[in-house]
Amino acid sequence: MERTGFEPFGEELVSATDTQPRSRASRILVRVGTGLFWSLVAGIVLARAAFFEPGVYDGFSRVASLAKGLIF
Repeated sequence: MERTGFEPFGEELVSATDTQPRSRASRILVRVGTGLFWSLVAGIVLARAAFFEPGVYDGFSRVASLAKGLIF
């Protein structure tokens, strides 16, 4: 079995024996998947920005300061 090599950024290294070009459908599927992924990322970030309540973590800061006072 041949080991597949990868470069440091995760891209698969193409070996000299791999001369089979990728099909058009494969390229389209990769583009659609990438577009879907980044649109979901943007949607999640925008939803977090729209529905973020600044006072949510105030209770945690009080507990953290109490724990710090007990430890130090």
